[in-house]
This record gives sequence, C-alpha cells and structure tokens, in this order.
Amino acid sequence: MSAEFFLPARGATTEGLCVDISPESADWKFSSLKVIQLNPGQEYAFNTLDSEWIVLPLTGNCVVTCGADIFELEGRSSVFARVSDFAYVPRDAKVAVSSASGGRFALTGARARRALPARYGRADEVPVEMRGAGSASRQCNNFASPDGFETDRLIAVEVLTPGGNWSSYPPHKHDEERSGESKLEEIYYFEIEGGSGPGELGPGGYQRVYSSGEDRQIDVLAEVSTGDTLIIPYGYHGPSMAAPGYNLYFLNVLAGEGETRTMAFCDDPAHAWIRSSWEGCECDPRLPLTSHRGRI
Repeated sequence: MSAEFFLPARGATTEGLCVDISPESADWKFSSLKVIQLNPGQEYAFNTLDSEWIVLPLTGNCVVTCGADIFELEGRSSVFARVSDFAYVPRDAKVAVSSASGGRFALTGARARRALPARYGRADEVPVEMRGAGSASRQCNNFASPDGFETDRLIAVEVLTPGGNWSSYPPHKHDEERSGESKLEEIYYFEIEGGSGPGELGPGGYQRVYSSGEDRQIDVLAEVSTGDTLIIPYGYHGPSMAAPGYNLYFLNVLAGEGETRTMAFCDDPAHAWIRSSWEGCECDPRLPLTSHRGRI
C-alpha cells in the first residue's frame, strides 16, 4: 500500500483540522477536502480564495457565515442518522463555521471559475438513490451531484454501504477526457458504524485502488476506519468493502477541468460483466439505511 495515497485518521489541530487536502498537498489541480472537529463554542474561519466550498455536517449542527449570508444547519447526530442539510459558499469569500454544541464538519472544495451565490441546501431536497443489486447494493445521497445541486466544478456525494456489501463495484475510473468518461480528481473520506459497544470498532471496511499497466503505480488495499482518507488522482477504484456487522460510509469529492460537470466513468474491462449479472436481482432490503427524516 502506498502511504502517499492513503491518509490515516489523525487528531485535530488547535484550529480543529482533522483532514486538510488541497490541490497543492495532493499534487493536482482542483479538488480539496477539509474535515474540522469543533469543540462547543469553537469557530473555524477561512478564506475560500479561488475555490468554491460546501459545508456538510458529519456530526452536530453549526452556523455558517459568509459575508451577509448566515445559514443555520440542523445537521445530524452521525452520518448514519439522517441525510443532512448543507451550505454552499463561493470563491473569493470569507467564511466562518461555528458550533454552540460542537461537532465534526466536512468542507468539500474545488477550484472554481465562477463565483456563484451562497446558498442553503435543504435535507429534504437531497436526491437519494439506490445503486447496484444484491450484495453490491448501496445508498447514494447526491447532495452535490451534477443533477442534484448547481456548482461550478465541485461534485460531492455520500455513499452508505450495509455491512457485508460492496460499493464502487465493478471497479471503475474517470481519469481520461473522452466519450463516456470524464477526467476527475477524487477523494474518499470514511466513517464506520458497528461493533459491540462504544469505541469497539473492528476493521470496518477495506478500499481497493489500482492503476492499469504492469508498473501499477497505484496499488492500494487499505483497511479503513473512521477518519481515514484516500486520494485518487487516477486509476481504478473499487471495491469499497463493508465488513459484515459494520456499515461503511464514504464522502466522495470530485472535480475536473471539463466544461460539463459529470461523473462519467469507465469500468475495468475485466470486471464489467458484473453489471449484467444484476439483471433480475433486487436491491438489498436493508436499504435505504436512512433519509432526511432519520433512520428507516
């Protein structure tokens, strides 16, 4: 496994930063992710600079201030509890995120050409989609998908995988600009639900990332837990495997230079046949795991 692609969970800095991935640190052009852990009453302030951002509660609620715009986010108790509301903030702005009760919040970002208006995203307007079939079933909360919410370049979705199931399967890639495929830089941020008691999480999940060719410049098989992150500049990614007894969550952040926002991908030809095997198969009856109203 290559350490440069897999970033294990770490404690928060004094500012509250747990994850801080930028185009500079990832050695690419567009995609960013920050995860902040705020104590009660703590505030995290930042300049958006040349990037647009979405503030998404992972746990807790918060207030997002962007100039004269103030957004009160209801949030949630965990990523497995409900679909959350969120706030979009544009490039070239000053932003503050504060939380009276504390919590953990994701800031998904992408370098942007246009400065769109700051906006509030309602939880009940987030498109929730079931993908795959059988043991490859998963739930996608498409809060900032190309069809779900307008941004300039940023694409971000949440994926919930029930224990024992595989997501991102068959393995796929989007690292070329061509018909049927878009060139995107991608980040996966993980959280795990399960175990026999608080703090007793097991392996939780596994993630595979690999590039084609004999050199296999990317060759990752990572055991993932809450707070771990993977950066994917190119190559096939998948499967994302939820261990039996542990539900797997990942936040998926993507951006690229294409004129059209799209998540178009190409399956690994060795495994593309899997899709045809789903014909006539039903979605896992445990799905959806949750909605904007809470657990199903």
